[in-house]
Amino acid sequence: MRTGIATIPLDYGKCPYWLFERMKRLLRGIVIAIVENYGVEEFLNRLAHPVWFQSLSAASGMDWNSSGTTTITMGALKEAIRGLEGDLGIFICGGKRVSRQTPEEIERYGKMYDFPFYLNLIYASKMAAKVDSCLIQSLANPFQLYHHNFIFTKAGQWCVVQQAMSPEIQKARRYHWLSSKVHNFVEEPHSGIISDGKTKPLNLVARESRENKEISTELVKEEPKTFLRDIKLISEKSNLLIKQKKLQSNHQSPARWERLPGFTEMELRDVEFHWHPVLKEKFDLKRLEKTILFAHSENPENFEQLLSLKGVGPKTIRALSLVSEIIYGSSPSYEDPARYSFCVGGKDGTPYYPKIREYNTLLDIIEKGIQKSKISNREKIEAQRRLKTITQ
Repeated sequence: MRTGIATIPLDYGKCPYWLFERMKRLLRGIVIAIVENYGVEEFLNRLAHPVWFQSLSAASGMDWNSSGTTTITMGALKEAIRGLEGDLGIFICGGKRVSRQTPEEIERYGKMYDFPFYLNLIYASKMAAKVDSCLIQSLANPFQLYHHNFIFTKAGQWCVVQQAMSPEIQKARRYHWLSSKVHNFVEEPHSGIISDGKTKPLNLVARESRENKEISTELVKEEPKTFLRDIKLISEKSNLLIKQKKLQSNHQSPARWERLPGFTEMELRDVEFHWHPVLKEKFDLKRLEKTILFAHSENPENFEQLLSLKGVGPKTIRALSLVSEIIYGSSPSYEDPARYSFCVGGKDGTPYYPKIREYNTLLDIIEKGIQKSKISNREKIEAQRRLKTITQ
């Protein structure tokens, strides 16, 4: 598992000030130790791993299974290295309440340190957010992004840690990205997902959805009027179909069911039969037409370019996917890319509440170790010589 997604309970509340301040100190020590021993690239690799991130959060005293695992840990991490970005070579942008300011933060660092690649980083940040908003959609209980962190290095490597919430089911999902593993923004950009429950999402990042996305792009490029006619037809027929299904659920006789012009009625007993869940949705056809005609005027070369266009959001993507499946027979994937860490306790008391004395002892050990490691090469050689003399 390289990068991935974690699903955790949606939690409310505020991290105690005393705990947050100690989290900052501990995380600062951990980051410095990893960077000095393994380099900034290894730090990104670990941050992009959902299990390691979960362990990092637990080690700092956060709840092991709450949405604060993401928001508070990343907030503390950003504050932990504030002022050390240039020395460490790590830059953390965005957050919970400032996620929309991420592009401005990237640009500010880019101009401050004269990074020629900062525009590419802004694009990566925006696309990561769009992909996780539009291409993995839990249709019954949608997840809405509300937290976005973009972390990058002086060499232009980057990772993304972002989170979405679904208040209806009290769940939050954390998405991880790593630049070295992203070969295609719209096809399996992250792998390995942790979840305590699976859904049946519209999964357009799956390889199996490739044809569905290709047809969606062609519908916009070549035949927007045909697409608009088809989605209108589906919307009209789906209302009748839903009405018919309600009659069926009330056990009314077939003679009383409303006949659907141009539709064949089927009854399949003891056979799994899946139909597109978007069929139940009512689309704003006037707004959809405006978006599709704008996208057509931009002439996107591929699905990634289509997705990147302003105004192309989750509903537009769902509508295109629906027509691609119902009219052209190209089904997308509905498989949830999900599969089902303590040191100082957790703030909710699981498995126990953090103890200030133990936390302070841990901080003393970490910070003394960092101070003692900051010696010159000459001092290290002298220390090795003394050690050799003692052990002979």
